[in-house]
Amino acid sequence: MTAALVKRCAIYTRKSSDEGLDQAFNSLDAQREAGEAYVKSQASEGWKLIPTLYDDGGFSGGSMERPALRRLLDDVEAGKIDVVVVYKIDRLTRSLADFARIVETFDARSVSFVSVTQAFNTTSSMGRLTLNVLLSFAQFEREVTGERIRDKIAASKAKGMWMGGVPPLGYDVPETGSRMLRVNETEAEIVCTIYRRYLEIGSVHRLAAALVNDGIVSKRHVTSCGRELGGAPFGRGALFHLLRNRIYLGQIVHKDLVHQGEHLPIVDAQLFERVQQHLATNRVSRSANAERRTERAALTGRLFDAMGEPMSPAHSRGSSGRLYRYYVSASVQRGENRNCELHRVAASAIEQLVANTLERLLPGKGSGPVLQSVHLRPDAIDLVLPANMARAIAARIEGEEQVASRGEQCVVTIPIALPLRGGRRAITAGQPDAADHDATLIAALRKAHAMVGRDERAEPSIETAPTSPYERRMLRLAFLAPDIQQAILAGRQPRSLNLEQLIHQDMPIAWSQQRKMLGFAPAA
Repeated sequence: MTAALVKRCAIYTRKSSDEGLDQAFNSLDAQREAGEAYVKSQASEGWKLIPTLYDDGGFSGGSMERPALRRLLDDVEAGKIDVVVVYKIDRLTRSLADFARIVETFDARSVSFVSVTQAFNTTSSMGRLTLNVLLSFAQFEREVTGERIRDKIAASKAKGMWMGGVPPLGYDVPETGSRMLRVNETEAEIVCTIYRRYLEIGSVHRLAAALVNDGIVSKRHVTSCGRELGGAPFGRGALFHLLRNRIYLGQIVHKDLVHQGEHLPIVDAQLFERVQQHLATNRVSRSANAERRTERAALTGRLFDAMGEPMSPAHSRGSSGRLYRYYVSASVQRGENRNCELHRVAASAIEQLVANTLERLLPGKGSGPVLQSVHLRPDAIDLVLPANMARAIAARIEGEEQVASRGEQCVVTIPIALPLRGGRRAITAGQPDAADHDATLIAALRKAHAMVGRDERAEPSIETAPTSPYERRMLRLAFLAPDIQQAILAGRQPRSLNLEQLIHQDMPIAWSQQRKMLGFAPAA
């Protein structure tokens, strides 16, 4: 027999559940033994078994996500196999669509498929037709079995039975053969405490922080494999689920239906309903506020901080009732401490900066269709756009701006200054030696002049006395050199100059010294 006539055979075995796999001779061994006997019977045809084992124990035939099957297909693609042998066709797959893809892979590499108990060979058209018919029945059997299981679960829940899964806090897993949850008295008291604390605090976010301080964690559970789960602090999502879970009323929920359960309730019905009313009220107000904020937060879902975390819109109100909008890092909104300085940025400032830059780089395009994401850095921001716009952008970048292509994206880097002063960030950008109009600085300059009047001798006098230390510091803006004030009104001040810098510095009276300190050219 020549080497060219040898057909390398691989045996694939599968069992849907892992029950009995720990036995000395299990179902996978029986399938492999039958396959080996079949390969030996074809020795005269040059069939030779390869030593690699392809065994999937505890994997359903309705999915292609099986480790041994993936290795088998990879070896087929690599040309290491000539014949694939299975005990029955449904061991390979129970899905007609998956079988079509597998056979297509086999045909592309001239690999034959053989079923030991059904004696099929896919090298012939009649064999493929017969296999497709049998596989259709296998898929039908799997779907009928699934429907039967779902119907049984629905009927059992209608009788109030617990149908398995991770037990909720307050209950223990039922004993073998029982479908009724047992109340865990210690955990049940914790559940009632959580319900009462929520009504006292009124916020799930603050409730989560309070439970962390009290050392209250989620239910600890050990799986059948010995793996320990739970024991972690409650997140907001877990608390919402716990506060809405009708199982604590002694009920079992199946889809949209609520059935009276066999287990005992933990939470009083009146307490439960009060919590639901409070949750509903908060949900309505949050939804309305979120919709209003989302309409104005143009960078929602597209802004990321220096550590790559998404930044979400947030707001606060000052003592005067004025609304201040921000973008805040996700971890900060969850109440976690952050070492990164760039975890909060003024919304209007960053939105205006991005909009003005895009309008200059891509006039008429707008930010919505083209902008993919915005990434903050301590000394710059990166605008991520489609790669096909790199050429148009490169012709319009100014000063220290840069554009680079990265795969299917182009990244525009804009140098900016993000100084932290008094908890507020001032954002400036533009030319290397100039900045756009600073509305805050211009408004402060005008207010300073409004506080300064002229008497009959054209001497300056205080018309409106400053009412706070902040306004007294702002007053000095009216005494800046005229050319400095004109530059501010025209948007030609140095890029690093901002209101916080001006009102916190000791400003010299001499105009020449002012120009030198603030980075202006000497007067002509």
